[in-house]
Amino acid sequence: MEKLKQRWGLTSNYQAVIILIVFAITGSTSAYISKPILSFIGIERGVMHPVPYWILYIVLIMPVYKVMLITIGTIFGQRTFFVNFVRKMLQRMKLGFLMPQPQVVKQRVKE
Repeated sequence: MEKLKQRWGLTSNYQAVIILIVFAITGSTSAYISKPILSFIGIERGVMHPVPYWILYIVLIMPVYKVMLITIGTIFGQRTFFVNFVRKMLQRMKLGFLMPQPQVVKQRVKE
């Protein structure tokens, strides 16, 4: 637990447990939500060959997972951690342009 806290910059065991709970909930929820989305689009397992169906299913899970991670993380009070986590994940996937770093605006000091 200490290694996770140090690696992620966490301050307490409570925060680490909350983050692990969010990861568990998000993984299951994104997989559960992706199937009805595919059905709504008209892509169903019985109608389509299994290989393209699973490829589309996995491709759809990726953005659903990222949105759910930020949403559920926000509900649990860990929005900053999960926004940064998703940003880093997108950068590693070479998709960092989808969620760029916020620009810091320097203010002029009046003398």
